[in-house]
Amino acid sequence: MPDETLLAFDYGVKKIGVALGNTLTRHARPLTIITAERRDLRFDEIGKLMVEWRPDRVIVGLPLAADGQDQLATTQARRFANQIHGRFVVPVALVDERGSSLEAQARLGTNAPDDAVAAAIILQRYLDALGQDAII
Repeated sequence: MPDETLLAFDYGVKKIGVALGNTLTRHARPLTIITAERRDLRFDEIGKLMVEWRPDRVIVGLPLAADGQDQLATTQARRFANQIHGRFVVPVALVDERGSSLEAQARLGTNAPDDAVAAAIILQRYLDALGQDAII
């Protein structure tokens, strides 16, 4: 597999966590949290990140219900992933994000915003699954 730079997003209506990683080191790290209220401003921020990091692929967390079924947030995340793909012409992969926010809160051990850490957890799941024929 060629070395790819990856950006990951933990999509939320109010905040979007962002993480960075690559397939060479297979390590993800929190990058930032986008808090712009308007959609156009959120995509302006995402555009700046796309220019700065030039990712080969984008990973978007897919918030499934506990039983694995779709819910409203699932539809919103899929729409966001489609918008990323359409606007920036970059491959997008969806990764099951169940439990990522709880894991992020546990890692932080505080009430600090956990969105970027959750994005890093989502991205790490993707990286860990590479080459394992895992369905993510």
